[in-house]
Amino acid sequence: MSRRPHPVATSPENLHYPRSLAAFRGTKLLVGGYLALSVLALVAIVLFRDHPALVNDAVRVRGSIVVASASVMFGCAVHAARGSRGAWRRLRVISGVMVGAIVVIIAVPGAFPVWLKWEQGACGLLLIGVVLLVNGRQLRGVFAAG
Repeated sequence: MSRRPHPVATSPENLHYPRSLAAFRGTKLLVGGYLALSVLALVAIVLFRDHPALVNDAVRVRGSIVVASASVMFGCAVHAARGSRGAWRRLRVISGVMVGAIVVIIAVPGAFPVWLKWEQGACGLLLIGVVLLVNGRQLRGVFAAG
């Protein structure tokens, strides 16, 4: 059984162009900040687990999902910076989906405590930066089908 070859990486010249390097660096920093904030929120969830006004089941589930998605996104950012077109695509999709989910979390009244909405708002701002970078002209050019 043979696997069909498909392009998964971009050229080293495209990756090492100064604007590409800056876009990848910014993406990794923003996703790293999102991961750090998410881990801190999960620590807060564990510390305040016995306070139902601060941590309910929805907060526990959301906190776990966010840390998992942030970890995957960070891995994607690292692999995209090394030239993986698939990782770049996954990063584009996950970052956009998470921004949408954050908008819903903030907009839904009563389901989540205010502290989590503030934390998610900060995460959302970081992810908007990611969305702009990974969908921007520079990185689209790096991963344009050759």
